[in-house]
Amino acid sequence: MAEVILDKVSKTYPGGFEAVRAFSLDIRDEEFVVLVGPSGCGKSTTLRMVAGLEDITGGTIRIGDRVVNEVAPKDRDIAMVFQNYALYPHMTVFRNMAFALMLRRQHGAFDNLLGRVLTPGRFRAARQERQGIDERVRAAAEMLGITSLLDRKPSALSGGQRQRVAVGRAIVREPKVFLFDEPLSNLDAKLRVEMRAELKHLRQRVSTTTIYVTHDQEEAMTLGDRVVVMKDGVVQQCDTPFATFERPANRFVAGFVGTPPMNFLEGSLALDGDGLVFVHGPDRLALAPEMAARMKPHVGKNLTLGIRPELLAVAGGWRHAADLPGSVRVTEPLGDRMDVHLRTRQDEALTARIDARTRVAPGDDVMLQVDMERVHLFDTAAGEPNLSLPPEAAASPA
Repeated sequence: MAEVILDKVSKTYPGGFEAVRAFSLDIRDEEFVVLVGPSGCGKSTTLRMVAGLEDITGGTIRIGDRVVNEVAPKDRDIAMVFQNYALYPHMTVFRNMAFALMLRRQHGAFDNLLGRVLTPGRFRAARQERQGIDERVRAAAEMLGITSLLDRKPSALSGGQRQRVAVGRAIVREPKVFLFDEPLSNLDAKLRVEMRAELKHLRQRVSTTTIYVTHDQEEAMTLGDRVVVMKDGVVQQCDTPFATFERPANRFVAGFVGTPPMNFLEGSLALDGDGLVFVHGPDRLALAPEMAARMKPHVGKNLTLGIRPELLAVAGGWRHAADLPGSVRVTEPLGDRMDVHLRTRQDEALTARIDARTRVAPGDDVMLQVDMERVHLFDTAAGEPNLSLPPEAAASPA
């Protein structure tokens, strides 16, 4: 195991396109870090630079105490699981998992009849190597529940089974670092949820430093010790899953993390007696006292109010709630919950996630309550940072 340190790592392709810009991150020994973001944000390029599959344009990558900028991929002591699994179709599951270990054998050339006759000592060493590989493969197969599949070839496996084999092939190498490049994206929705749980369980048993890339924010929030949200090759936020959800650094992170995504209303702040209100057309939403105290320097600015769908309700009962009239357009029942798509009086789209027993229907005019203690305010004119974060959260390092 080892820590991985990326210090101002950049990647610029011919023609001047910057895929990754000044990426810095310290990944602790045995930590599971997830890189997440939309397609083209640079997350896979970053992972491939750590693996040595992409040359870096600038910066430094360390694995353990060694700078690996010029080290070949095979010598970096990493194991990578690819999106398409990259299994050898002509080999059995056992040979796929054992292949990298077989290549490392020092006495493999003597594991034959001639070696037994001419160099019995090396023949015995070769057999010990083979036995050790067999034990490691079978131990990994048992851990992943694929012992019964060892004699099959990839064409006889389901997508989930192939994914397990790819993970097993990485485990048997006992590397310093695991790299996962969207390993679940080829699976159907149900199997993806099941395999996500399997990876979480595997993480508890094999505590190896891991970098995991995905575009699925639910996957990132479920698996990661820390989540790194990227956009256009730049890190937007690096924090625990809970902090990333509850205290997004800017509007992009707020809108990307969370399902359904956060609602955004355009407006401005105004004084209202001793307090502050967010003015959205004819609607005035009073800020909670603690947030109002922090936001007084921003009175009169054009701001964006961010509201999670679960913070909207027909009858919320929150301590600091504000009323927001809306008109129901569509309802989407989800079992015990229901997503309700509405329009405000300013014709802004909203999504509320409410109790499915609430009686609302398309065309209804409703009075929503907003939990004003957990809303966010973003500066529309200055890169859209989250102005409503407490000082200690806003100043915390990535």
